[in-house]
Amino acid sequence: MAMKSSEKKWPRLPRTVTGWVTFLFIAGWVSIVILPLLIISVFSFFSIHQYQLVYRPTFDTWTGLVEYGRWNVVLRTFQVAVTVTVIELLLAFPFALWLAKGCRSHSLRAIIMTLLTIPFFLDASSRVIVWRSILGINGVVNTTLMQLGLIHTPITWLLYSDFSVHFGLLGSYFPSAVFPIFLALTLIDDELIKASADLGAKPGQTLANVILPLSLPGIIGGAIFTIVPLMAAWVEPQLLGGSQVNLLGQSIQSALTNLNYPVAAALSTIVIAILVLMLAALSLSLRSKVNMSAIFQNQGH
Repeated sequence: MAMKSSEKKWPRLPRTVTGWVTFLFIAGWVSIVILPLLIISVFSFFSIHQYQLVYRPTFDTWTGLVEYGRWNVVLRTFQVAVTVTVIELLLAFPFALWLAKGCRSHSLRAIIMTLLTIPFFLDASSRVIVWRSILGINGVVNTTLMQLGLIHTPITWLLYSDFSVHFGLLGSYFPSAVFPIFLALTLIDDELIKASADLGAKPGQTLANVILPLSLPGIIGGAIFTIVPLMAAWVEPQLLGGSQVNLLGQSIQSALTNLNYPVAAALSTIVIAILVLMLAALSLSLRSKVNMSAIFQNQGH
């Protein structure tokens, strides 16, 4: 009896070919990603003398970070990144849930997905600069509120403040939080949700006992794809925070502008170390609860 097309099995590659493909991928990944990170870390132990890089190992750059209070910038950046990531996830999950399970119009879903990709094709400064004319003292928000008689003097903290930086970062990294969660939710079989309802579970119980556990890999992915670029963000803090909000990305950019490569390398190494520690802690804490590879499995089998 002829095998149905839907049940056709593709032949597996020989182990030798698979091994070589894996080896070449790992070698390329190490060469393009890991090796440059190691080189950056090594540069942090050099120094600058008269705008010339001195290839002599020293801890002067690292001791200087402590003496000049740059650790405060690191802690503040970490605090902002965690805060924005938590807010992003609280906003992204219900939106992704509606988009994956509540939106029945394929055309509307395609339009929304397309709109979410627009920020990836625009320069960060062009996306952010418009908020200065909206949040400024003479901006749209203050002007509108004063004309309505709700305020008598402009609100000064709308721009060049922690609020404006958080607000700008939320818009920039919202798609990064939505896409992994949306992918995980689309892989949840609708029959599981229906079965939960048939067994008498309320919507809140289905959400807590079925949807959330199955979508956890996507939530973790959204957190990673959000907090990683947030740690190095500098456009939003510079344009919306001005001199009032100084984050790690601005310090790295300033060091590169002044050709102080060891300082930029040291600050970048700190970012890398923090992210590695966070991913390691996350992996250890969720090892027995979440199978991250489940997000790539075919739920139809």
